[in-house]
Amino acid sequence: MKRIVLRYSISFLILLFISSLSFGQKAVISGKIMDAQRLSLPGATVKITPGNQYTISDVYGKFEFLNVNPGTYQLEATYMGYRNYAESIVVEAGGKKSFEMVLQEGGLDMNEVVVLGDRLKGQAKALNQQRNNDNITNIISSDQVGRFPDSNIGDALKRVPGITMQNDQGEARNIIVRGLAPELNSVTLNGDRIPSAEGDNRRVQMDLIPSDMISTIEVNKTLTPDMDADAIGGSVNLVTRAAPNSQRISATLSSGFNPIRGKALYTGGFVYANRFAKSAIGMVLSGSYNNNNYGSDDVEAVWSKDDFGNVYISETDIRKYDVQRIRRSLSAAFDFKLGQNHTITANAMYNWRDDIENRYRMRIDDIEPLYDDNDQITGFEGRVGRQTKGGIDNNKNKGGRLERQTVQNYSVRGDHLLSPKVDLDWSVSYSTASEDRPNERYISFREGGNTLTYNGDSRAPLLSPAGLDASSLGLHEITENHDFTEETELGAKVNLRFPLSIIADQKGRMRVGARLRLKTKDRDNIFYEYAPVNEDAIATLGDAATVNWPGDKFQAGSHLVPGLFASKTFLGNLNLTNTSEFEAEPVPGEFLGANYNAKENIVAGYVRFDQDFNEKLSMILGVRLENTSIDYTGNIIEDEEELAGARSVKNNYLNVMPSVSFRYNATDNFILRAAATTALARPNYYALAPYISIIPGDQQISAGNPDLKATYSWNFDLMAENYFESVGLISGGVFYKNLKNFIYTYRNQQYSEAAFASDFPTVTNPISDGQQWDFLQSRNGDNVNVFGFELAFQRQLDFLPGFLKNFGIYTNYTFTKSFANGVYNEDGDARTDVSLPGTAPHMFNASLSWENRKFSARLSANYTAAYLDALGGEDFDDIYYDKQFFLDANAAYKITKNLRLFAEANNLTNQPLRYYQSISSRTTQAEYYRPRFNFGLKFDMTK
Repeated sequence: MKRIVLRYSISFLILLFISSLSFGQKAVISGKIMDAQRLSLPGATVKITPGNQYTISDVYGKFEFLNVNPGTYQLEATYMGYRNYAESIVVEAGGKKSFEMVLQEGGLDMNEVVVLGDRLKGQAKALNQQRNNDNITNIISSDQVGRFPDSNIGDALKRVPGITMQNDQGEARNIIVRGLAPELNSVTLNGDRIPSAEGDNRRVQMDLIPSDMISTIEVNKTLTPDMDADAIGGSVNLVTRAAPNSQRISATLSSGFNPIRGKALYTGGFVYANRFAKSAIGMVLSGSYNNNNYGSDDVEAVWSKDDFGNVYISETDIRKYDVQRIRRSLSAAFDFKLGQNHTITANAMYNWRDDIENRYRMRIDDIEPLYDDNDQITGFEGRVGRQTKGGIDNNKNKGGRLERQTVQNYSVRGDHLLSPKVDLDWSVSYSTASEDRPNERYISFREGGNTLTYNGDSRAPLLSPAGLDASSLGLHEITENHDFTEETELGAKVNLRFPLSIIADQKGRMRVGARLRLKTKDRDNIFYEYAPVNEDAIATLGDAATVNWPGDKFQAGSHLVPGLFASKTFLGNLNLTNTSEFEAEPVPGEFLGANYNAKENIVAGYVRFDQDFNEKLSMILGVRLENTSIDYTGNIIEDEEELAGARSVKNNYLNVMPSVSFRYNATDNFILRAAATTALARPNYYALAPYISIIPGDQQISAGNPDLKATYSWNFDLMAENYFESVGLISGGVFYKNLKNFIYTYRNQQYSEAAFASDFPTVTNPISDGQQWDFLQSRNGDNVNVFGFELAFQRQLDFLPGFLKNFGIYTNYTFTKSFANGVYNEDGDARTDVSLPGTAPHMFNASLSWENRKFSARLSANYTAAYLDALGGEDFDDIYYDKQFFLDANAAYKITKNLRLFAEANNLTNQPLRYYQSISSRTTQAEYYRPRFNFGLKFDMTK
């Protein structure tokens, strides 16, 4: 496949070069569109009349017309929220003319000029891009001074129709698009894929990149052939700042308060941008710093069912987290104009986030019910444990568990006009993401055989031991581990575009391109257990320096008391490397099965044909081919700790993905869109790794599955959009997706000797004749059907009198439903009425804003209904993500032309992260964060 793509690409480039030696009699018109502050306006409609020649300005405000006949034309530009622009131009044969078009803000409403505030200008940019995009999209734009109303990219995304976010430590992290799990969506930075910093999956952490480093967020809900195909739910593209048209200096400084721990947060940022060498060289430098001290209060439970049908808690935790999260980000962008026909751009971004965490966990496990003569539960016995999680006490870990995640992206791009009929762009990029957790430590103490009292509250469950003190809790274990995961991607792509129309006097374009992605992923963990040489030195919790955490302010319930633990200072100062104090022993069962190496190479090519049938109807038709080659190596583990060998598997497959989409402009502002597209989702890395972990003591086997097929999807969309000139939108659409070979976790509790021999013929069989073991593996289901609809309304209420005209409304609702076939339970029987995990049936957003030239304020609500998060072996074991309702507020006041004061309040409803098992009253996790408050100053100057 690679040789075929390379051969045809070289042949095409040679022909193209020969054809471009002469420019002939045609001409090229290009330019930039900007506002009065010389800030670029993306998504503008640019026309030359007479004739049906038009184009759309890109994210940097640039536009270009190819194959223009010599003559006199009217050059026109329209932009929602701005006045129309027009000028007469003369085009000469074989030449290239470049124009700067400056649009004045404010349309005319009843003969009165409507002036846009900073927030409304940002909305105008977003809606103009959304209206003129070729595919179905949603756009989120920073405001006129470069700020999003949300400090977190994930929090901004959750306000988009059809998107819900899963939280981690109070911040939106994992994105679900139209009911499809994070693994079925993609995230890119300026069009380049962002690798995942996590060890076993492809998820991109949306809380890793600060929002003030991003200019625009593009949510692509349908794909075109020139886009990477691995985005069944959708593709999120984060667009960084580009060099502006003039000097820009910007700075942010803010501070805030976290009531959960009574500590402060600090944020700073800067932007410097300018043009040099008679505007031939552009540069923008950005930096961001955020230091957030907070935490969470958490209660967890595992529910079981006995042979008599009694439901009870078999394990429960009370957890207190203290977290310091530090984000740092640097980026740079340069562009170099090499004459009128060639431009080179370079981008670099480096993000790193440190999570320094201490966790204090009171766990009661090994819970055994006590029964009466009627098999009814009368009480419980169980084991009580108290564990402190932290790290070595040095300048890096600071006595906490350090998790350092980094994401880096470096790219170079070229845009070249080869002739008036042909332009070419290419790019080379390198991205890497890593997660490093050095010197992560745990110390735990426990005691079994305790009589337990249950409070009977399944939403905030508590099992209380009687008469337990520190001296009765014996040392269980002291451990230290170092986990490291790294993913890299080297990418390259080339695209060609030239006019080609099969209908006279109508616009047509042909695009062809090739794409190469070379990916690697490695996980390298190590885990040691330490035993004191003098067993009496740390025999019980009473021998350790301790800290006591009461329950009076515990957010999950004041009756939930975390209690007494070894302090983080005690744990961090243990001299574990001193052999006279501790004996170290590696624990292979904790890391050998988790370590793996993956290589994945993707070669792609596409053909895309755009054709206008008339001034109202246009079409995009194309096909994309992606060939995937994998080479995975995993470990074979026997009896939890014996490395029986490594297992390597190679595979390759080709996906052919056709698509067609139509756009009908019923009026200038009313647009109908329809699309039939295809997409895929490759399996998670660790699910593909050919590891086998065998635990005879538990009669359990887990294994990777290198034979997993990529999920393939047919997607059908219909969307109607009506735009208001006063910066607004009302839209509605329906969608349907059919996923084949979707991936789920298969569990077989009747796994036999014959089954193992069939699945792993080259591996020593641990199962004896007649035995039935527990087996877990990711497998392909048959198919999933997902359907739903979206409604959105956004409008500035400028038709109202007086101060009421400054109000604006933003609201949207999404309904999704899914049906999964080919999912099997623990008995091997097909489950019925199963939905796809991640499909939230109801999503609703509402926002009320008020803005004038000086002051702006916004109150925003976000609601997501409960949905299935993970499939269990049967209905009783299914885990659900509970409903959530967030209420946020922000306001800003412009002190001077260049300086403004802003304030933000998030999670005013104290919405917890909550999961439940089977029914909503059975809490499996309820984690609370309390609100967060922030205020600061923003300086922004352009000239």
